[in-house]
Amino acid sequence: MQIILNGEAFATDAKTLEELCARLGFAEAKIATAVNGSFVAAASRGTTRLAEADEIEIVAPRQGG
Repeated sequence: MQIILNGEAFATDAKTLEELCARLGFAEAKIATAVNGSFVAAASRGTTRLAEADEIEIVAPRQGG
């Protein structure tokens, strides 16, 4: 399926947000996620199903200052 990931077209066969995050290497990372503009808590990623054309945002904190 085609989704929008951080503003870019992206093809995936991941069924859930948790699965997508794991495939992208964020399985154990502290990240913030949103689907179609709505925040998704870490505990809800496994039950958050993805659909064609969903807009996903994944944000990882940066160090520095």
